[in-house]
Amino acid sequence: MDDRQVIFPSLGKTPRDDTAAVMKFYKLPKSFPPSVLAEAQAVAGRVSPSADAKGGRRLDLRKKFIFTCDPETARDYDDALSLETDRRGNRVLGVHIADVSYYVKPGSALDREAYRRGTSVYLCDRVVPMLPEELSNGVCSLVPGEDRFAFSVFMTFDRNGVMIGRKFAKSVIRSKARFTYEEVMKIISGGRVSARGGAKMPRGAEKTVRAISALAQQLRSKRFALGALDIDIPEAEVLLDDAGEMTGITTRPYDESHQMVEECMVAANEAVAKELWTNGVKIVARLHEPPDPEKLQMLRAELRGLGVKVGNIENPKVFAQFMQSIKSNPLYPTIAVMVLRSMKRAVYDASAIGHFGLAKRYYAHFTSPIRRYPDLTLHRQLEAYIDKRGGRVPPRLLATWAEQSTAREEVAAEAERALVEIKKFRLLEEQLSSRQVLDYDAVISKCQPFGCFVEIPELAVSGLVHISLLSNRYVRFNESDQSLSAPGCGSWRPGMRMRVHVARVDFRERKIDFVPVADGRRDSKIKTSRKGKKQWS
Repeated sequence: MDDRQVIFPSLGKTPRDDTAAVMKFYKLPKSFPPSVLAEAQAVAGRVSPSADAKGGRRLDLRKKFIFTCDPETARDYDDALSLETDRRGNRVLGVHIADVSYYVKPGSALDREAYRRGTSVYLCDRVVPMLPEELSNGVCSLVPGEDRFAFSVFMTFDRNGVMIGRKFAKSVIRSKARFTYEEVMKIISGGRVSARGGAKMPRGAEKTVRAISALAQQLRSKRFALGALDIDIPEAEVLLDDAGEMTGITTRPYDESHQMVEECMVAANEAVAKELWTNGVKIVARLHEPPDPEKLQMLRAELRGLGVKVGNIENPKVFAQFMQSIKSNPLYPTIAVMVLRSMKRAVYDASAIGHFGLAKRYYAHFTSPIRRYPDLTLHRQLEAYIDKRGGRVPPRLLATWAEQSTAREEVAAEAERALVEIKKFRLLEEQLSSRQVLDYDAVISKCQPFGCFVEIPELAVSGLVHISLLSNRYVRFNESDQSLSAPGCGSWRPGMRMRVHVARVDFRERKIDFVPVADGRRDSKIKTSRKGKKQWS
């Protein structure tokens, strides 16, 4: 997550115009060039995965129980999982990734366009894909019941969750089931789910899912013990109706089903990066450097202002333990954002490797070649490596890939955040316009002489409650403990909860003001936007 302020684009008069305005502002492509579409149709139409499997050119995994786990609304599936036990009783985790490199050859029209886009962009109501639909939602998508080309990573773990072996193979798979996160969570919790379309659920499917989840939790615990940071900030999701109108905002859960997939992908990314880097093959790594000591000093001072005690957070393990210890603190979302501000941003790099946040010495992106260009380049290098063709790429070319991929990722992230922020402001402004404001639970994150800032976890937004709305009496700012107080009315300090509703929405300044709800009654000092006032600059 990047908490830098997002610049609102100039928008039209209705919410329907928001996405188009954001795409224009960030210069996101509306369509693919004809040459790219023609090439996509051509390569998608001449592929025969079964022929490659029969010819022995690929490892045939079509009889194995392999499944995908994605959101209900997902349209492309680029990763799948399997688990078996070897003769010694060790667990062999299989991570099977769509083999996009088979279709997208270096220097082709598809490759040049993928490089230019760098990544898929996930907006509220649409995806701006890196690859045309014939590939992303077609022959590259690991849909159940269909033969698909894949690149498989097999990782052997002992009973302690230590990776003791890794192998790689070009493969042909046939996914046996497509699970949603909700279905996997139900299985993990001991329930059963039915196969889609009336199909029969493979024998042992639920047992395999639970075993992979158990392994994932073991890997997760080991990462945190090594100093990985567990920063869990709710991600806002804008809800839209069939006409594209916004109906509300919710937060996406991050439960054991999501953790299962994440840990498996992290393990595969690490395995590929370690295999290539330690054997002299430089790659486009996913680099996350440790924070600067000065930043940590500033963080410590900010936390002290919130009344939060910290230890020697220069030590990664102590830092990780601190993040775990404050999970139940009502100020956790605020603290998590502060921590992210102190961190360096993860980037793509061709000259250094390592991921501080994940506590990984070797790390690169391999598991999403449908939507990220660095993953595609890594597939090509790994294929050349296992085929005894070296896999080495000129350093200057690697540096170019890294720079372009980082730049495109930044644009995508800013566009995605901008549209979500716009929708949040739209939602609150509509409440004011209709005078049907809703009450929200809030947590005071910071106090200043002019009021207190509050966080609304339900909306993942923050705003100000002015001192004039806290009390009719004189409100004093107490610098010693960073609190506000009024004689006979109580005090307000970071970490306290309060009930609020929106009072003012200022698009131009990107500010939201809230009013406390006292004793179940709304404050009468609600300020609505002026009719006819232009809200967008």
